[in-house]
Amino acid sequence: MASNRLTTILRLGTALAALTAAAPLYAQTEEAQAAAANDATTTAADDSAGTDDGDIVVTARRRAESLVNVPIAVTAYSGEALETQGALDITDIADTTPNVTLETSRGTNSTLSAFIRGVGQQDPVAGFEQGVGIYLDDVYLNRPQAAVLDIYDVERIEVLRGPQGTLYGRNTIGGAVKYVTRRISRDPQLHLRANLGTYKQADGVVSASTPVGDGTLRFGGSVARLSRGGFGDNLTTGDENYNKDIWAARLSAEVNNDRNVFVRLSADYTDDKSNARGGHRLIPGYASGAPVLDNVYDTRGGLIVPPQHVKSYGVSLFGELNLSEMVTVRSITAFRKDDSTTPIDFDALPAADLDVAGEYNNKQLSQELQVLVHSGGFNGLIGGYYLDATAKTPFDVRLFTTSPGFSAFTNAEADTETFAVFGDFTYDFSQMFSVSVGGRYTWDDREATILRQNYLGGGSTLFGGLGIPFGAPSTNFHGKRSFSKFTPRASLSFKPAEGQNLYVSYSKGFKGGGFDPRGVGVNAPDLNHNGVKDQDEVPDFLGFDPETVDSYEVGYKASLLDRRLNLAVALFRADYTDVQIPGSSGCTVGGIQTFCGVTTNAGKARFQGVEFETSAKVARDMINTGDQLTLSGSLGYIDAKFREYITNIAAKPTDVAAFRQVQNTPKWTASGSLNYDTPMGDGNLNFNTTVSYRSKTYQFEIPNPYIDQKGYALWDASLVYRSADDRWTIGLHGKNLLDKQYKTSGYVFLAADPVTGALLTAPNGRFIPSLGKEGTLTAFYGNPRQVFVSLGLNF
Repeated sequence: MASNRLTTILRLGTALAALTAAAPLYAQTEEAQAAAANDATTTAADDSAGTDDGDIVVTARRRAESLVNVPIAVTAYSGEALETQGALDITDIADTTPNVTLETSRGTNSTLSAFIRGVGQQDPVAGFEQGVGIYLDDVYLNRPQAAVLDIYDVERIEVLRGPQGTLYGRNTIGGAVKYVTRRISRDPQLHLRANLGTYKQADGVVSASTPVGDGTLRFGGSVARLSRGGFGDNLTTGDENYNKDIWAARLSAEVNNDRNVFVRLSADYTDDKSNARGGHRLIPGYASGAPVLDNVYDTRGGLIVPPQHVKSYGVSLFGELNLSEMVTVRSITAFRKDDSTTPIDFDALPAADLDVAGEYNNKQLSQELQVLVHSGGFNGLIGGYYLDATAKTPFDVRLFTTSPGFSAFTNAEADTETFAVFGDFTYDFSQMFSVSVGGRYTWDDREATILRQNYLGGGSTLFGGLGIPFGAPSTNFHGKRSFSKFTPRASLSFKPAEGQNLYVSYSKGFKGGGFDPRGVGVNAPDLNHNGVKDQDEVPDFLGFDPETVDSYEVGYKASLLDRRLNLAVALFRADYTDVQIPGSSGCTVGGIQTFCGVTTNAGKARFQGVEFETSAKVARDMINTGDQLTLSGSLGYIDAKFREYITNIAAKPTDVAAFRQVQNTPKWTASGSLNYDTPMGDGNLNFNTTVSYRSKTYQFEIPNPYIDQKGYALWDASLVYRSADDRWTIGLHGKNLLDKQYKTSGYVFLAADPVTGALLTAPNGRFIPSLGKEGTLTAFYGNPRQVFVSLGLNF
């Protein structure tokens, strides 16, 4: 039945794209349609980069409209502004976006940990879903692997804060990040860009496009080589640590008459051969006596199997047809696949005291159909969405220092089939008042297969080990669960004057449940006390329920003083229920110390706070005729608290909310930027500098003074000269100029008080390892000071 439904949807998508390509050409007269066709976007970030005056246009509600008119907290960045500021990948925008955390996840260059307003997910294992939706050209990326998108050939990036379930669907419970690539110009173009900098940084991007015939048919593509030496070294293997070694490419073919027809067939490919990132031990090795290293970017991890390698690719077909000035039909069909192999050396020592050899294999097929209607003061959108996704995560937990060498092999597969219908409607009662309502109904089917087998004398054969299976599998599970949810949204806007919007909104977010791939089935409790693990007891033990958020927001947006001053203020509150808390810890299975998943729906949390963003052109013609000084800034405050956090202690449910914190959610985020733009010679000189601040950040729900990061500030600056004809640019960029060391994540496998989370110590004053003999307390750090020169050529 599912395959028949999928076939029908894909046929509809293909038919619509074909119809779009062959459609008669109607001129568009609506300004919003013209903006959408040209993908025109100017942003607050553009202002700081010295672009022309104009409305800030975004597509947060799946249609082009002024940012001021959107009753959603949105931050938008243009590709030009990001290039001028020296942004390298998608994580850079978190420095200037309030209440947002985007970080590279621990041992890789390309797995993303994303949190918005306290909601997110940092566990990349199959079975756990993201809390923030990442979209590449309107295609949802179902898994966090290969989601750290490098910034090249980009038109803009939008960050939508708060639940976006109505229009963006599954797992946008915290918000969404939209990465939009450039559409192809009607004129032939060739762009060359290169970066050369410290740590042997050498990046090169070549982009080219050409029209065919009258320009309706266009072809384009780009190739990127992104490389950098390590910030440190692996003293055991000799490899560079925190290096970068990536090849990437994008190709597209477009049918675009610049009026009412747009079809794009696009493909992208990334090959990341960067070395595995090794953590920095914060305590000496308890068995080996290995001291703490001086350089936080150095490591000693000895695991080299399997070799670190990430490959990802995707193909999408986007079709948009304006049937008339009132009706637009849109189809988005996509297939994506990524495969990763990774050696994760938790203990960061040469011996296999706590090592994990792992793979991530993900693929997804999606289809979305939309019908947009515009008539006078009415704008409506209805649509349907389908996703068929598979995520596989085989991994081998190796505890070889425990004689005779023990490993726990897990092979987990999670299959997801999702179908949703949605609608969103806005009506302008007058120039001052408008109301918007919408809703989405989602059906989520989750199916999991989990096998866990112990080995003696070495690792599993999948990862080249010579271990011998012993005992019955501790988990041999296959199960299914289905979830459904209606997620509404509503907003009311009052526009007291042109360029101003006061709004109030409500939205609900939903993230489906599933099964813990690291759970151990034999540990399931005998709930009916019959001495047998019944058919429903193991699924109940391994399963977790959906989580939901009810979000309330009041905001004010304004573009004042002839667009010289832009500002946005949002006050929000979110009530978070059935919060999913995945984790892992040392445990005992059949009398053997090993590694277990611990996932619960902890209970309830409450998030409330305020966000402020502004950009102001404060002076013109100060030093030179035509120069301009712009100041911009952002401020985020969030009071994030667990109101209930239930965990089992000695088989008794216990509320430990008073001792838990919301992870990856600093109470304060702030940034301030200065941008000076002046004519110079035959071109234009731009100087921009930004200071960003994040207060104390907890890496996990259980506070840990060793890996939690105290408040810190980062300082970036760029100086860029652009020729008058825009044929060439040259820039000097500095990132983290004060060379601040700051932790972004870590691993902890030490015994702790089950209520307070305080680490326990032995009589000799050392911490007590909960897994392995060395004691695992390792940290990963953000990038140190980087300085690079950029050169761009346009033909």
